[in-house]
Parts: sequence; C-alpha cells; structure tokens
Amino acid sequence: MAIASESREAPWLLLMHQLPPKPDYLRVKVRRRLQKLGAALVKNSVYVLPNTEEHLEDFQWLVNEIVAEGGEAAICAASWVAGLDDDDMERMLSRTGEAAPAGDVRPRGATWVTRKGVFVDRIASAWLIRRFIDPDARFKFVTAKGYEPARGELRFDMYRGEYTHEGDSCTFEVLLRRFQLEDPALSAIAEIVHDLDLKDDKFERPEASGVLAVLKGLTSDLDDDAQRVSRGAAVFDGLYAKS
Repeated sequence: MAIASESREAPWLLLMHQLPPKPDYLRVKVRRRLQKLGAALVKNSVYVLPNTEEHLEDFQWLVNEIVAEGGEAAICAASWVAGLDDDDMERMLSRTGEAAPAGDVRPRGATWVTRKGVFVDRIASAWLIRRFIDPDARFKFVTAKGYEPARGELRFDMYRGEYTHEGDSCTFEVLLRRFQLEDPALSAIAEIVHDLDLKDDKFERPEASGVLAVLKGLTSDLDDDAQRVSRGAAVFDGLYAKS
C-alpha cells in the first residue's frame, strides 16, 4: 500500500540534525521521538517522512527542541533522483512501524540465511534470533553473491535481506527494533555490536575491544559457521547475564 504524500513534486521530508555531545539524554530523546513519529533513518542523522502538513509540523517541533538544546537541525522537501526511490522509502517506513506498529510476527522454526564467514554482527544476530525471537531457528550459511532465497527463508545481514542494516543501524539493532525487544541488557549488547560492526565509536562502549578479542580467539581456527555461532553464543550469554 502506497503511503500518501501531499506534494508530488517533493513527496518526502528530510530532517537532518547534529546533536551536541551533552546532555547525554538528548540523543536518546531525539531517537525515541523519531521512532514514535515513524520516521525512517536514511543515513546517519538523516530521517525521512512523507511530505504532509502533519509530518512537517512534527519535524518542526523536533527541530525547535534540538536547537534549544544547542544542536543544529534543518528540514527540506525532497524527491529522489538516483540511488534511492519512492519504493525504497515506503519499505523503510513500513519497517519503522508506520505500517506495522505492532512489530513483526515472530516466526517459529524458520530457516534464517546469512553470509558465510560469520563474525560479530552475524554471530550476535544468530544468538538473538535463537534465544529471543525464534527458538527453533535453523541457520543456513551461503555465498551472498547471486543467492536466491527459497520460499519462506529469512535473510539477515545480507544485501536486500529481510533483516539487515538500515541507515546507521547494524542488523542486531534492526532485529531489536523490528521485533520490539525492549530489554536494557539487549540494548547494551546492541551498542557493543554496533561499535564493533560499524566501527564508528557511536556509543564508545568500553567492553567492545574485549568482546572483539574474545570473538577473534574463538573463531580464528574455525571455518564452520555453525560452530562459530555456537561458540559465540556463549560470549553473548555471558554479556547478557552481566548486563
């Protein structure tokens, strides 16, 4: 179902912001507000909504709050020329909750497919899937290039996969959001996985370097992806218990 926009020449509104390092709560506040609005993250700190009067007003209020806290923010009306198109936007928005506010339905015993050579994000995501989303999940590891999924397979951390990076969110973060797993311990693990996978030090988690060293040690002598997932699960079980 297409998402209605009031301006066909510029059907999308983009909000771009730069937040100050302090206060810490502002980043969380802005992220939660954008999630409630159903805005999709297009790129780091660039969010999109359909160009309607209501959405423009929502963005304007948020811009005022960001500026009042010492940040910078701007809104523009846009249409896509290359790289992204309207269909991409509608898919992104549907994933943020505007089209599916109750979250994704948790599968049971599905085949979850990802790329061979699993490491940080894929190991963590496999652990999350089997422990909190689909306890009977089966995993399949494939060469990504040219792979055509069988009916009912769910791809994660793969190009055009059902669950993969969105904006500056790693796959682990996307799974948390899509399945509405609101658990502080999982959120803490998500920040570690994000810092390791995207290498942007967004959360500056002090545990990240230690987790990376342990995962490298556990997987350095293993080519079998199922064993990598199994060994890595113990690491994330430990992180979860301590969080």
